[in-house]
This record gives sequence, structure tokens and C-alpha cells, in this order.
Amino acid sequence: MHSAKGTPRNDVARFLSAIEESGNAFVPGDDIARSRAAFAAMLHAHDAPVRPLATLRSFACAGPERPIGLRLFDSLSEAERRHTPSPAIVFYHGGGFVLGDLDCYAGLCSALAAQTGWPVVAVDYRLGPEHPFPAAPDDCEAAARRIAEREPSLALPALTGLVLMGDSAGGNLAIVTAQALAGHPAALPILLQVPVYPLAGPIARHESYRAYRHGHLLTREALARFHMGYGAPPDDPRHYPVLHPDLHRAPPTLLVTAELDPLRDSGREYGAKLREAGVNVSAIEISGMIHGFMTLRKAIPSAQSDLECITDAMIHMLEHPS
Repeated sequence: MHSAKGTPRNDVARFLSAIEESGNAFVPGDDIARSRAAFAAMLHAHDAPVRPLATLRSFACAGPERPIGLRLFDSLSEAERRHTPSPAIVFYHGGGFVLGDLDCYAGLCSALAAQTGWPVVAVDYRLGPEHPFPAAPDDCEAAARRIAEREPSLALPALTGLVLMGDSAGGNLAIVTAQALAGHPAALPILLQVPVYPLAGPIARHESYRAYRHGHLLTREALARFHMGYGAPPDDPRHYPVLHPDLHRAPPTLLVTAELDPLRDSGREYGAKLREAGVNVSAIEISGMIHGFMTLRKAIPSAQSDLECITDAMIHMLEHPS
């Protein structure tokens, strides 16, 4: 027996109706360049604009096979930040491991910087299918380590620790990176991980996958194409971090899920396993909401207050560690 489907909010329902007519750019086609352009156009059209910040700068750090692009978003000037101790958010974008880039996520990253008061460093990791698994987790780990080492070009000498954050595929990569750094610590501690509607494990048996894989933006076809493009083995914890044998070593976790998301139960399952392992987990489930809402705040205005809830919870967890 299955529970009834949740009801989308009014602004969510309007958005879903609109993309039903205009086309869903969350589903990649055979032409990956065209698919990336369509995904970028969708986010630029439907997300809130980049907020004015004192610092917005692109640079790079060394990577396993090539330099990794980074972008710094900060509400303080670089001169002010040098003397202001703070954590940094290391942000990994979503897009099913095959779509997305720093430009697509600039609006969200600027909002995170403005709302937390912390610097945000977004990571431009390699994408499939040109760079299949494990290129993405390799890049994400390498970038986090360089940021923790206070990479000179970053100009953040007063960093106190890292907050690993990402959405969807990026949420997966935030978890995987935290697991790697738990086994072999970086130069600064991981203070918090914030996976937002993450893929954490296999989803075919989940009720949320069956209920919301059609008509709720992230579709069965999109998930299948993402899986094929990423090329990760199903038994590797760096693909499905819920399989990791040392879940008890995870940092404090703020786990965000959306009620009407086929990945909802993947996040719930991961959170439950962390709690069983004794990890400090705070969970937020956004009612009446779909996958991808953090980058759809212009089309779905109520998502902005949800983002504020998330950043308030992040600040609270660091200011009141349990």
C-alpha cells in the first residue's frame, strides 16, 4: 500500500504546467553541448539574479589532470575578509554529473554568500560523458583540499573550516568529499555538510521514485541519461555514499529534501543511516516542493523563503553545535 501523492504549491504547479508546454531542459538529449546550453538557459530564465557582492572572482587551483575552475562569492571585500575569521562554503553544483557550470549557479551561490555572511567557493568539476566517474569526485576532493590549505590565490587566510554543500549530483559529491576527508583529513576541519536533495544510493525501489518520476521536473528519462553519462559502478561508495562502511565518521549534517522529488527517499535513507551511526543530523523537508527548487526562485518565488530556512539552519548548527 502506498501513501497518497503530495500536492504541489500553487507556484510549483504553475511552473510545472509551464515547462510541460515549453519543454523540460532537465532531460539531456544526445547532443550534450546543446543539452548544457538548454539547461543553462532554463536556470538563467527561472532563477533569481546574481546578488551584488563585494567580491566575485574566478580563478583556478591545481587538479588531478587539469586546473579546476573556482569562483569566489563574498559579501565582504578581500581586504575585510583577510581579518575576519569565518568558515567557507565549498559548493558543488547539480546537473546529474553531466550538466551545469559556475555561471548556471551564480545566482544561488551569491544568495548563499549574502544570507550566511560566509565566503562561497564554487567548484567547476569535470563532467561526464567526456570525463566519466571518478573524475568528478576526484576534482571535488582536490578542490576542497586546496581550499583547506588556504590556496594563496583564494586570498582567504582566516578560514576556520569548510562547509561542504551541493544540490542533487552536487549533494552526492559533497557527501563523497566529506567521506574522503574523514579518511584522510584536510588541513582544515569539515564543520558541516549540507547535501540538498542528494542522490545518496540506488533509488529504483523507493516510493518517491515511483510517485514523482513523471511530471515533477526530474524524470525517469533524465535520471537514466544522467546515470549513463556518469558511468559509475553501482557498488562503489564514491557513487552511492550510503554504501560507505564508515558512516559514523560523517560531519554534522544538515540534510534537505523536497517532498515531491523522486530522490526524496534517497536523502531520507541516508539521513536515517547517519542517525543510526550516531551522527548529528538535522533534516529539513520542503513540503509541496520539487527537485531543483534552489535554482528556480524566480519561477517559484516561495523557494526563496525555503532557501532562507536552509541558510538560517546552517548558521544555527555552526553557532550551536550539539
